[in-house]
Amino acid sequence: MQYSYKTRGVCSQNIIIDMDGDTVRKVEFVGGCPGNTIGVARLSEGRNIDEVIGIVDGIRCGAKPTSCPDQLAKALKSIKDQRAQA
Repeated sequence: MQYSYKTRGVCSQNIIIDMDGDTVRKVEFVGGCPGNTIGVARLSEGRNIDEVIGIVDGIRCGAKPTSCPDQLAKALKSIKDQRAQA
């Protein structure tokens, strides 16, 4: 199933995530630094949703309170919340 998450406080504008059950199949950041976002996306693919959250949650970008990896964690948490409500 595909999900879309509007990011906040970072250069990327959106994250598109394909899930297969609890496995992150594909991640695509729209905007942002390609070197960072492509790397984070590839490292996330094929991993369990909770594993990815545990790895990237809370990462900051300089003085910003968040980062593209942290926004991915927020997106994945949002997916889990949506599923719990369904």
